[in-house]
Amino acid sequence: MTRDPAALTAVDYLDSAREMAAADRPYLAHLLAEEAAKRTSDPATAAGIRAAFPDPATVREESD
Repeated sequence: MTRDPAALTAVDYLDSAREMAAADRPYLAHLLAEEAAKRTSDPATAAGIRAAFPDPATVREESD
């Protein structure tokens, strides 16, 4: 990976978002996915990325 953030691509951010999700860091995963979505030119793809990594502050979990 590069040290220049301007050189990072949507794929780089999405890969990092997946890594953070796997490491149980949902908020960081959401932020990285949001950046990936911003760098994606296709609106449908960007919407899919956002849906896959929702903001954990707005996700509501029901308790039994």
